[in-house]
Amino acid sequence: MEPAPVNLARSIPGAAGLAAVWLMWVTTAQGQPPLRIGASLSQSGSYAELGTPMRLGYQLCVKHANERGGLLGRRLELTVEDDRSDPAAGARIYEELIGRQRVDAVFSPYSTPITDSVGDVIEKHRMPMIAVSASASIFRKGRKFLFQLLSPAEIYSEGLTDLAARRGLRTIAIIHEDTLFPKTIARSTEDFARKRGLEVVLSEAYPKGTADFSAFLAKVRASGAEVLVAGTYFEDSVAITRQMRALDVNPKMFVVTVGVVTEKFYEALGRDAEFVYGTAQWEPVLATARAGGLIPVARQYAGIREFVDAHRAEYPGAPLNHFSAWGYGGCQVLLEAVRRAGSLNGARVREAILAMDFTSVFGTFRVDGDGVQVGHKMLLFQWQAGQKAIVWPEELAPRPPRFPTPPWRQRP
Repeated sequence: MEPAPVNLARSIPGAAGLAAVWLMWVTTAQGQPPLRIGASLSQSGSYAELGTPMRLGYQLCVKHANERGGLLGRRLELTVEDDRSDPAAGARIYEELIGRQRVDAVFSPYSTPITDSVGDVIEKHRMPMIAVSASASIFRKGRKFLFQLLSPAEIYSEGLTDLAARRGLRTIAIIHEDTLFPKTIARSTEDFARKRGLEVVLSEAYPKGTADFSAFLAKVRASGAEVLVAGTYFEDSVAITRQMRALDVNPKMFVVTVGVVTEKFYEALGRDAEFVYGTAQWEPVLATARAGGLIPVARQYAGIREFVDAHRAEYPGAPLNHFSAWGYGGCQVLLEAVRRAGSLNGARVREAILAMDFTSVFGTFRVDGDGVQVGHKMLLFQWQAGQKAIVWPEELAPRPPRFPTPPWRQRP
């Protein structure tokens, strides 16, 4: 029988339980060196807006693990370095952490390019990593120690194309940053669109760092596309939305893949963010949502209510979004794998990860032989009255989408 998973978000009831855990920690951890975990995250540069909440998730998970006795009888100690959103810097940091500082385990960086670069380092040192932010393409390179937490980028567009087709739309345009993850999104959007009977009338890439999207949006308007999908990060998602209004570009659905999920997107755009759709791996509303108004969705996200409450208490004023849940969930998975392996030996932890069918606050974790995530579900949401409302899949959606998106001239 598989051992029961560690629930890092469950409190131990009663003073006797707390005393027992404290005594166990003292007798096992006293005199033991800390179990050191290292990571790089983007605290500056183009990915900083998204890397910072991941760090909060990592920190909260480590805090909760220590409150419950640590791991393998040792207290956890986390070190996070700033990779400045640079893949080469990320690789250098992990080489330093593993090769020189001799950390016991590692958490992953943010973004596909940095994770891909770091993947060669952890493979060299045979140290398992739960990649909490990376597309599936980097897991098809024969690596043995890299494992995906998220739904693959290859399925991000399933919900938006399904919803568009169900609403009778027929044409779609795609613009995207010319980097690995957005390019994967673009290719998969084209594939899903054709399967759903949608005609791809435009698909173009723009260089990273682009600020003026007027030429691309002019092509979108000329194409007559009813759906516009933008493969973006935060800064370009905001810029594209603003310039759509300025240029009066009016698709019936406008979908942004990354960046739109943060509260800062709405803060930056105000009412111009209304009606915008976004893809998400997780949302805090899952803690209280009821499928069809009846069945608690939280059953599919073990410990999510406790995580949401603890995050808000620990980081008042900090945004709570899926990036924080990525960090917390990825930490949970790795710690559970080490617990099941009973060891920090890379080969043993790898085998434990491959055998796992585990539910964290982030949802189901289950990977195939290449380390690609096959158990987790994607979400499609829409900004409605300043809130993110899940609109797909229908069995998780508490309300329908506001459709079609009205022209800019008809909006305040």
